[in-house]
Amino acid sequence: MNEELSVLRVNLLRLLYLLLVVGTGYLAWSELLASPEHLDLNRGVVVSTLGAVSLLAVLGLKYPLQMLPLLFWEIAWKTIWLLSVFLPLWRGGQASPGVLENAFACSFVVLFYVAMPWSYVYQHYWKKSPEAWRRLATGDLPKM
Repeated sequence: MNEELSVLRVNLLRLLYLLLVVGTGYLAWSELLASPEHLDLNRGVVVSTLGAVSLLAVLGLKYPLQMLPLLFWEIAWKTIWLLSVFLPLWRGGQASPGVLENAFACSFVVLFYVAMPWSYVYQHYWKKSPEAWRRLATGDLPKM
């Protein structure tokens, strides 16, 4: 069964990509272009990664379904950070203003969970047969 998505659903995905282009792009590129020499190693890695995500999200505006793995990445890292870093700090009363600010920004991951076409993801990423690990020799038929 190949489920087609509505235009509204596809455009909701485009809004998520736009959020990444604008929000993440502004955050990353303002730091990278302003004074990259003042970034420590960890912050430099973070803003470079976010800059790359913002650039790839531009492709998501044009190809929202093909770029779903980028949204998977966003869901994964934000959820992992919220559960493994923020939650223990918050529960222990040790969440600094910077941690709270990042938690607020990461909390927008809820929008990604809501807009993600989960039945499409199931059909095209989980249920679909995997690609071959090696080339088939001439005359070999793929196993069904």
